[in-house]
Amino acid sequence: MKNVRMNRRQFLGSAATVAAFTIVPRHVLAGSGQTPPSEKLNIASIGVGGMGASDLNDVSSENIVALCDVDWGPHTAGSFQKHPNAKKYKDFRKMLDAEDKNIDAVTVSTPDNLHAVAAMAAMKRGKHVYCQKPLCHDIDEVRQLTETARKMGVQTQMGTQLHATGEMKTFVEWVRAGVIGKITRVDLWSGKNWGGGERPTDTPAVPATLDWDLWLGPAPYRPYHPRYAPGEWRRWWDFGTGTLGDMGCHIIDPAWWVLDVKYPTSVEAKAGLFNKETYPEKTAVTWEFPARGDLPAVTMTWCDGENRPPRPEGLEPGRQLPDQGGLYYGEKGVILLPHGGNPRLIPESKMKGFKPPEQFLPRDVNHYEEWIRACKGGPKPSSNFDYAGPLTETILLGNVAALAGRKIEWDGPNMKATNMPDANRFLRRRYREGWSL
Repeated sequence: MKNVRMNRRQFLGSAATVAAFTIVPRHVLAGSGQTPPSEKLNIASIGVGGMGASDLNDVSSENIVALCDVDWGPHTAGSFQKHPNAKKYKDFRKMLDAEDKNIDAVTVSTPDNLHAVAAMAAMKRGKHVYCQKPLCHDIDEVRQLTETARKMGVQTQMGTQLHATGEMKTFVEWVRAGVIGKITRVDLWSGKNWGGGERPTDTPAVPATLDWDLWLGPAPYRPYHPRYAPGEWRRWWDFGTGTLGDMGCHIIDPAWWVLDVKYPTSVEAKAGLFNKETYPEKTAVTWEFPARGDLPAVTMTWCDGENRPPRPEGLEPGRQLPDQGGLYYGEKGVILLPHGGNPRLIPESKMKGFKPPEQFLPRDVNHYEEWIRACKGGPKPSSNFDYAGPLTETILLGNVAALAGRKIEWDGPNMKATNMPDANRFLRRRYREGWSL
């Protein structure tokens, strides 16, 4: 049985093998029309409450063989009940050791603080990885994960579900078809506010179902408080990445795609009041990107909290911008892309009689199916770490600029601030003893 398992894993992970052999059609192997077990991945999920439960549900067409969560309380009960045959663990390291030969792929849906250590541990064992956004807590972690995924040859996907939607692809098709000409400026924003607050001073008892030490992971030790888990961990420097890290991966993603950029040459952040514990209540970030081939240099801005971008000329009086979205300024016009919505030309009158360009991006599979298909030898997922890694680095660089307090000149390939060496200390954190990549 050991030899059979190893052959199967190699088969699923190798596009070359898929190309060399003919797979018997599913309808022949399974008259019911369901996917036969021999064609399914064995998936283990790390983090199965909240967003983890949603991710788990979206990959449940495959074999779910192991579930891991540091809290076996009410928020994970549904996942455990839906997959009663999956083995349960609290420590993902023990799960990967015990189930190594039974696992083909892993989903990581923990707080940001644990993304890197969990995803890295899986990839070093040759497992395909789906990791929630943002890819990591720190820029250095992102770079290491991106390089390891490439080295190990595993299939990866970051959790930007909107990347595979028809709305997103319609927007990309408009821009690529030249509807507004070449883009020179993009304004992006989110009305969310994952910032502000002071560290709690009371120390309530740790819930009996929760392993608090494992929840902290690489972060410095601090007493448990419900404001950290399960609630507001995104606002704390030690655990989350603030509003920018939370929503930036979704809202900046379409800009990253159509601009065809990789690393900015500079970044500057104007942050509201913040402290060593929590992120700013509002930020305004500006990245500058160089010209690329025949594409001009471009300025990309981000604002969150109560901040909003300037109203574009031509936006009708009384018409409000959505709470989250992007404005794309081209040589021939402006596109408004609401977060999760369809693109619209500004002013709205330009939509009358507008003929959308012909579709050229596939719409046959969703975000999760892309990853599953790739793990079985299909095309590379569109939010793979080679794409999502530089995107996440650029997003997190906005938080670094907020900490630095001044404009940073950035050497992306070498991952360093050239005009302010002291800012480089914010690219990586010191892990607590017992944790490493």
